Amino acid sequence: MEAKRERAAERAAQLRREIDEHNYRYHVLDQPVISDADFDRMMQELIDIEQCFPELRAADSPTARVGGEPLPGFATVAHRQPMLGLENAFNETELHEFDGRVRRAAGLEAVAYFCELKIDGLAVALQYEEGLFTRGSTRGDGFTGEEITHNLRTIKQLPLRLPEPVTLEARGEVYISRVDFENMNRTRHEQSEPLFANPRNAAAGSLRQLDPRVSAERPLRIYLYGLGQPNPDLASQAEALAYLEQLRLPVNPHRTLCHGIAAVWDFCRSWQEERHRLPYEIDGIVIKVNDLELQRLLGSTSRSPRWAIAYKYPPEEKTTRVLDIRVNVGRTGTITPVAILEPVFLSGSTVQRASLHNEEILAEKEVLIGDTVVVRKAGEVIPEVVQALKEKRTGSEIRFAMPDRCPSCGAAVYRLPGEAARRCLNPSCPAQVVERLVHFASRRAMDIEGLGPAVAELLWRERLAADVADLYFLERAQLEPLERLAEKSAANLVDAIARSRGNPLHRLLFGLGIRFVGERASRLLAERFLTLDALQGAGTEELTAVPEIGPKIAEAVMHFFSSPQTGELLGKLRRAGVNFAEPAAAPAAGRTLAGLTFVFSGSLERLTRVEAALLVEERGGQVASAVSKKTDFLVAGEAPGGKLERARELGVKVLDENRFLEMLGRREPGVGTTILPDSYAGS
Repeated sequence: MEAKRERAAERAAQLRREIDEHNYRYHVLDQPVISDADFDRMMQELIDIEQCFPELRAADSPTARVGGEPLPGFATVAHRQPMLGLENAFNETELHEFDGRVRRAAGLEAVAYFCELKIDGLAVALQYEEGLFTRGSTRGDGFTGEEITHNLRTIKQLPLRLPEPVTLEARGEVYISRVDFENMNRTRHEQSEPLFANPRNAAAGSLRQLDPRVSAERPLRIYLYGLGQPNPDLASQAEALAYLEQLRLPVNPHRTLCHGIAAVWDFCRSWQEERHRLPYEIDGIVIKVNDLELQRLLGSTSRSPRWAIAYKYPPEEKTTRVLDIRVNVGRTGTITPVAILEPVFLSGSTVQRASLHNEEILAEKEVLIGDTVVVRKAGEVIPEVVQALKEKRTGSEIRFAMPDRCPSCGAAVYRLPGEAARRCLNPSCPAQVVERLVHFASRRAMDIEGLGPAVAELLWRERLAADVADLYFLERAQLEPLERLAEKSAANLVDAIARSRGNPLHRLLFGLGIRFVGERASRLLAERFLTLDALQGAGTEELTAVPEIGPKIAEAVMHFFSSPQTGELLGKLRRAGVNFAEPAAAPAAGRTLAGLTFVFSGSLERLTRVEAALLVEERGGQVASAVSKKTDFLVAGEAPGGKLERARELGVKVLDENRFLEMLGRREPGVGTTILPDSYAGS
């Protein structure tokens, strides 16, 4: 046993070194040298070793990045050296005044400055002890901050162990890229969650999570900009950043040494427009005296160092006129006010619409139709109205009132407790119908093949599907004359719709698009209540008694079923013969795969990977993304990659697609079975 543990310890150490190397190449250098599949295989092997030998877990293990248990609160950290703010300069004159103060204090004719991009994020301090990352904290008030070590560990750019056993404090800025910010807000909008105002707020909110698992799911990145403690071996800011790079810490490549303030101003101007092409937000340029000894001599005031300044770019704002205020109805029924503007060119594009966010913000800004307004792009991305210029009003402006009824369907709109937005809860609302049709037909919902966005739009436009229930009353004769639907495709669509009638309740629940009720919650509710009628009659206590179902989901379910339009929709579905029950056992095949774990690799011929996974789950099995000792079967299609090799190393049984289908009771006539060599020894 001891020999086995020693081999495991050696292998774990080797895996940590290799994973750290690949993390550095991928997240810092952007030069990956292995596939994602191979990386996942290495990570899973390390997880397996640490699970088998918990005593081998190390504080710097890559497995520590996933986030631990929620914290009861943030501890306070006193900074060894204050994290002071920077004085700001907003024009060339103020930069020259800063340079004059520095030169007079230093007694020099000219000073060399080091210029860096000012990332618009959250400042943090990182403590490394003998090369090991031991503590991280926010800037706070500059003298004390909050300890966020567990959250910083989730940032994959950040090494948990340095290549040298040095003790230092590094300082940097945590941020979220433009694309990641847009994707986060898009997802939050789809889930009816409040949007982040800008990337900086998103980064700050992500770092200040008591549950590190939330931080681990956020796309946080970091650039380091200096050391918090003096290093006698370093003479300049340029050397300090080169030293951080040598330690494989992420440092922004866009930096330069400028001899004299004129060169500094040229650098600032060069990034005035170029900054819009960066993948992240900057709000200025940080200018530092390059000589570290001169920095020490210049010292600091109580608020900021005398040897540094931030040149701040003015946010690009322009004025235009509000031609109208309209409301958009989102897929989930959210009613959002939008200003229709006279076209204005702003931050690289022409803007004609700007968000007013919600009713509260509209009232706070007092924007009227006809107003002259100041507009900008929030986070340089989303057009928004900053303010109305009331002094320019002529008296002809018109006050806008949020509608009490949905502008699309006329149903009453509701403002749920604790929410700023009004919402249309009518599941048959035309503005929501097309996307609801697509969602209802998706593979993980009712799985109606052939009903994509284009066909859904066509059915709605031709008044053949005002809601999802109408799909079940469609006939081939209605579809064949339509554009995009020839005789065969019309027949296939009708057949696919007919087959979906027998789907279990959890698929129907997910397909109905109840707010906050995703695929997992749909399955939990269906398995607990078994019939739609039982679920419809459940109260708050019964709903929240279901594991993982909280008050927010329970309230959303009750609101959905209390709507008269929901009653009409369910009545039509019942008349159409749609199944409203969840079988106690999986349909047809029963729970024949209960307790078994499957992994899929390579391309399958007759099923997609999603379809294959659903078939396993319906029969009580589980699907994992990586092969481990807990895997029972690897289903290998064409070009299975590294997972096949890993399965053979661990003795996991390997099936081809034919054998897998046979296990499911779906073997096709005339199709033989194959068991891949050295893998399967009977089930």
